[in-house]
Amino acid sequence: MARDHLPEERSAAVIALISVVSIIGAGVGYPLAALLAELGGVRAAYGLGLVVTAAALLTAWRSMPEAPEGRSAHVDVAGAVVLAAVLLLVLFLAGERNLWSRHLAVAAGLAVVAVVLICVWAVIELRSTTPLVDVRAVRHPAVAGANLAMFVGGIGMYLLLTLVTRYAQTPHGAGYGFGLTTFVAGLVLIPFSVLGFVAGKLTPRVRTRIADPLLLAGSAVVVGGGFALFAAARSDLAELFAAMGVLGFGVGGFSAAMPGVILAVTPKSETSSAMSFNYVVRSVGYSLGSAIGGLILAAGTGPGHLFPDDSAYTTAALVGIGAMAITTLTSLALARRRSSETNP
Repeated sequence: MARDHLPEERSAAVIALISVVSIIGAGVGYPLAALLAELGGVRAAYGLGLVVTAAALLTAWRSMPEAPEGRSAHVDVAGAVVLAAVLLLVLFLAGERNLWSRHLAVAAGLAVVAVVLICVWAVIELRSTTPLVDVRAVRHPAVAGANLAMFVGGIGMYLLLTLVTRYAQTPHGAGYGFGLTTFVAGLVLIPFSVLGFVAGKLTPRVRTRIADPLLLAGSAVVVGGGFALFAAARSDLAELFAAMGVLGFGVGGFSAAMPGVILAVTPKSETSSAMSFNYVVRSVGYSLGSAIGGLILAAGTGPGHLFPDDSAYTTAALVGIGAMAITTLTSLALARRRSSETNP
């Protein structure tokens, strides 16, 4: 919509802001859902999610303008259903650790089904005249590299969110932690949202001097710095706030720079397809990051213990630093490729 209905000089900044807005939502939604869960149980929290989603759907239906003339409004239902099934299987397998340990054959069978469905989905998209995702465009090296960076970066970004909120809620009896309630622990995300929004507003100005892939690399380094801060200093609540602020600033910059990398090589008519697929990749990365964090902490929990050893958090932070290192190298490769294309 921004690319269709706004001047080119404004659309880039608006698209970047749209990409960053979800960060603000995380900072508000997490403590609000936690408060409702404490007051009315988990059903109340999910009820809030239903109400907010319904409000978003109604707002979109009432306010979104019509597509430009000649643009198909056909919805690729088959592609949407198969992709949803693939994502359901992938996220289910990532979150069910006991399934892999107790029913390996079932887990492996579901993994095979997921791979087959991915192939079926790709065939459906290639044959569709109005695909949900233009697979051919996604295969462009710049778009594929951006999606890889977002996927691995998403794993790292959400891994730290999981670590910090879990650490803050751990009771003092475990030898570490602050014993915060779910709601108060959610307030630790406020610096994440605030500095994420600040970075998102600053990024369009910085883009005039620094290429988007280099901004991605720099933002990934900042996120890695948040991991390093958490690994080295977490004995004081202020240090958790600092780690979340650094994470938010890095995620905000990363999210704001990502659209520029993709849209630079994407036809205007495929903007929605390319960006939506990137958001899906980001969401899957977030979910896997949360699952990986849980697996590392579970592995660091001794027999008969309720809470993981403090060292398990350090291990998880090091894994996050590794993920952000991969993200940084991928972004630098994108920068080199763009430089070689513009300066043959």
